[in-house]
Amino acid sequence: MTRFRFSLFLALGLAMALTAQFAAAQGGFLRLKGDFVQGGLVLGRTEPGAEVALDGRTLRVDPKGNFVFGFHRDAPAEARLSVRFPDGRTEERALAVEARDYDVQRIDGLPPRMVTPPDAVLARIKAENAKIAETRRNDGATPYFLDGFVWPTVGRISGIYGSQRILNGQPRQPHYGIDIAAPAGTPVRAPAGGVVTLAEDDLYYTGGTIILDHGHGLTSAFLHMKDVEVTLGQAVAQGARLGTVGSTGRSTGPHLDWRINWFQARIDPQLLAGPMPKKETN
Repeated sequence: MTRFRFSLFLALGLAMALTAQFAAAQGGFLRLKGDFVQGGLVLGRTEPGAEVALDGRTLRVDPKGNFVFGFHRDAPAEARLSVRFPDGRTEERALAVEARDYDVQRIDGLPPRMVTPPDAVLARIKAENAKIAETRRNDGATPYFLDGFVWPTVGRISGIYGSQRILNGQPRQPHYGIDIAAPAGTPVRAPAGGVVTLAEDDLYYTGGTIILDHGHGLTSAFLHMKDVEVTLGQAVAQGARLGTVGSTGRSTGPHLDWRINWFQARIDPQLLAGPMPKKETN
């Protein structure tokens, strides 16, 4: 299966030449590797014990000096990364963030109650959204994400990151995931290792829903699932079965909506997983 792996953490990757923007700091060791675009994820490595902040937000740095951060769909053109090394030296970098153009998708034929929820379910929606938001505040210490990401299932990409959806003629918030059309019951597997922080069979909008914590604020969400086969708190390895593709919640057909967050910043899963692999045939 095609994999996208961040290689700076390997000896060979560290020996590769970097562009001026990603070069080592003059006063201390600092490497950055990833996608400096809206929706992109960046992995960094610095001296163990260093303190790192992005736009004033302190980042978790593991004992080996690894850290991660990402850019939201509508991130501004520049971010500022600051580092205080263990010996007291400091460095600040201005990071250019490339803007992207996004598609507009129109989806018609949804039941009116799913486009504009009735008042009777608003309390339920609010409670479910609060639960999801709570899981995305986790800052787990284990950097599962260092092993890279693979596609959780194989199928036709029917919805892309960042696209603006217009439901029954009414504009809604952008789509923050990748939709993978596949037959109901198709296995869904962990794209990277992590810990299950949400496992719900029937959320109003997303139906069967799983969230995996990949560490350092990075999470994956799997929506509209038919079967949820993991439990809260369960640790899973990359490739472990999570459940199956479905069409639960607000959905017009069987597909997996795969989303990645760095805390509240929405990340484009396709940038991490690379090209969709070809479906295996017997």
